[in-house]
Amino acid sequence: MSNFPTPEPVLVTCGLPYANGKCHIGHLRTYVPADIFVRALRKQGQNALFICGSDAHGTPIVVNAEDLGTTPKELVNKYHLHFQDIFRSMEVDFSFFGNTDSPANHARTNSIVEALIAKGYVYPRVIRLAYCAHDERFLPDRYVEGICPYCGKVARGDECDQGCGKHLEPGEIKNAKCRICGNPAKYREQEHFFFRLSSFGSFLSEYLKTLGGTSNAINYAREWAKELKDWCITRNLEWGVRFPGHDDLVVYVWVDAPIGYISFTEEWANKTRGDWRQYWLHDSRIIHFIGEDITYHHCIFWPAMLKGAGYTQPWAVVASGMLKIDDKKFSKSRGYVVWVDEDYLDHGFHPDLLRYYIANYTSHTKELNFSWKVFQDKVNNELVGALGNFLHRTQHFTNKNYGVIPDGDVDKEIFDKIASTINTVIAAFDEYEFKKATDAMMELAQYGNAYFQSNEPWRLVKKDKVACGRILKNCLQIGKALVLLFEPILPGNMEKAWKQLGSQGDVHTAQFEEALVTIPAGELVPPEILFTKIEDKKIEEMEMILDNRIKIAISKERKHAEDAKTEKTEITYEEFQKLDIRVGTVLTAENIKGSDKLLKLQVDIGEKRQIVAGIAKSHDPAGLVGRQVVVMANMKPAKLFGVESRGMVLAGDIEGAVLLLPEKKVKEGTRVR
Repeated sequence: MSNFPTPEPVLVTCGLPYANGKCHIGHLRTYVPADIFVRALRKQGQNALFICGSDAHGTPIVVNAEDLGTTPKELVNKYHLHFQDIFRSMEVDFSFFGNTDSPANHARTNSIVEALIAKGYVYPRVIRLAYCAHDERFLPDRYVEGICPYCGKVARGDECDQGCGKHLEPGEIKNAKCRICGNPAKYREQEHFFFRLSSFGSFLSEYLKTLGGTSNAINYAREWAKELKDWCITRNLEWGVRFPGHDDLVVYVWVDAPIGYISFTEEWANKTRGDWRQYWLHDSRIIHFIGEDITYHHCIFWPAMLKGAGYTQPWAVVASGMLKIDDKKFSKSRGYVVWVDEDYLDHGFHPDLLRYYIANYTSHTKELNFSWKVFQDKVNNELVGALGNFLHRTQHFTNKNYGVIPDGDVDKEIFDKIASTINTVIAAFDEYEFKKATDAMMELAQYGNAYFQSNEPWRLVKKDKVACGRILKNCLQIGKALVLLFEPILPGNMEKAWKQLGSQGDVHTAQFEEALVTIPAGELVPPEILFTKIEDKKIEEMEMILDNRIKIAISKERKHAEDAKTEKTEITYEEFQKLDIRVGTVLTAENIKGSDKLLKLQVDIGEKRQIVAGIAKSHDPAGLVGRQVVVMANMKPAKLFGVESRGMVLAGDIEGAVLLLPEKKVKEGTRVR
C-alpha cells in the first residue's frame, strides 16, 4: 500500500544549487527526480509543496567574486537567475525558489541560532586558526589548503575532498597554506562558536532507526552517528549571515543553507497566504532530495540542529548516486561535463528526453553514466519506438477510419492491466525507484503495441467495423493511461498527447485513478508526432563538442604541470633545515646490470649508505672511489633496477652531471647548513 496520500502535510526539498557557476547535468541528477516525485504525489491526490533556492554564501563565492572582479552579491544574483531559467526550461516546477541571502533567511537563521544559544547547544571556544601574515587576515576554510590529519592526502580547510572525505574543523588541517597567495599560514588564537553536536548522540541513534529515504543515505548516517564531534559554526568572512552579537563573524554556510528550506517555506506562505508552521513546527513529512556527497549534513547535523531549536525533523532523505560522463568521473576541470544550456537546450533537445534518461538509466542510488550514444538509443528505441509509436499509430488509425473515439465499453482485461501498472508505478515511487516506475510504464506501452499488432485492426476494419472499434477503444484507453502515468516524467509532451486524445481538463492535475475511467466517445484530434529520432550526425556533433572540451582541458592541465615544474617556490629557513644534506666519501662504485645510466655507490656519510646515482654516462666508477660528494640523506628509500637507494647524490645538470664537491676534505657526515 502506498505511503501517499497522507493526512500530514508533505514538503519536498532539493539540496540548494550553489550560486557560483553554471548548471550541468550532474545538478539535474537531484532536481529532475525530485520534480518527478512531486508530480507523482499530486497524481495520487497529495498536495505536496516543492521548495528550493540558491545557496548564496560560503568562501568559494567570495573567492570566485574576487577573481572575477565583482561582488559576491552580483555573482549570486547572476547564477540565481541562471538556475531559475534552467529549471523553468527543464520543467522543474518549484512552488518557491528562494535565495539564502534574503532578509527572511537572515532573520530565520538568527532566530534558530539564538534558540540554540539559549538552550546551551551553542557555546564559545578559543581555537587556533590559520592566519595569513601576507594578506593580514584569518583564513576561512576554503582559503586554506594543507594535509588531512586522518589520511595524509591534500585537503581543503573544511573537508578532505581528495582523500577520506572527512569533515575537518578549523585548525585541524596540517601544513596549512593560504590558497590565495600560496604562503604558509601561521596559527593564531581566536574565539569562535561551536554547535554541541556531541549532545545529540542518543537522539540521532533513535531518529535514524525511523528515518525514511534511501539506504545509501541512512546506512552511512548510522555509522557516522557513532562518533560525533562538535561543529564550529562561525567563520571569518564579510559575506554571509552575521552571528548574533558578533559583527566580525558569520555563521558557517552549513547552518544558514539548510535553514533556507524553512525561510523559503515562510516566503511561499507569505506569497500564497499559506502556513509554514504546519510543515516545520507540527507533524509533517519533510523529504529531502540531495546528492550523496552531502548526506552527513542532512542526516546528522541538520536533524540535530532542528531538534535543538524545536523544529520538525526530516521524514526521509533521498540521496542520488553520482554522475559519470562517458564512463569517466565527472570533472569540470578535465572537460568531462555536459552543460545544460549550451550543450543541450541550445541544440534544440526537448527537456523531456533528458528527464526520461535521468529517470530511466539506472536506480536512483547508483552512479548515472551520461553518454550521447546511450541517450540516442533510449530516445529512438523507447520514446520513439515504443511510447510514441503506440500513441501515434492508435490515434492516427482511429482518426483515419472513424474520425472520433468509438462508442462502447473497455474490456476488463485492459483495465486490469492498467490497474496493475498503476500499482507497480506507485510502489516504485514509494521506494524512490524511478527506473522501476518508468520501466513499468514502458512495459505498458509495449503491451499496447503488441495488442494493436496482434488484433490487426487494418484487416478487421474491413470485415467488422464495430469489432475493430472495440479494439481501438481499448488501445485509446491504454493511451490515456500512458499519458497520465508518463506526465511526471514527460510533462511537456504528455500535455500535447492529452489534448490530442480530446481529454478535458489539465493533465498536470488529473490523477492516476483517472486512467481507470472509460475514455468517452467523442472528438479525436488529428495526432502530431510527439517524439522524433535523433540522427547519427547530431550525436557525432555532440560527441565532438565533448571531445574538444576534454582535449582543451588536457592541454591546460599539461601546461599547468609544466609551469609547476619550472616554478620555484620560496621556502623559509625553517623549511630548509628539514633537509638533511651531508658530505660523504665514496667507498665503492659499480655499474648496475642492464642500465647505462645508473651506478651503485657505497657512501660513508657518518654511516654507510647504498645510493643509486644517475651519473654513469659522465663518470667512471673507478674514478669516484675516495672522492667526497654531497648527499641528500633524508630522501625516501626507492628501488631502481631492483637496487635499493637510500639517499641522493647532488649534482648540477648542465651537460651531463656535475657533482657538488666540498672546497676541502671534511669529516664524513658533516652537515650542509
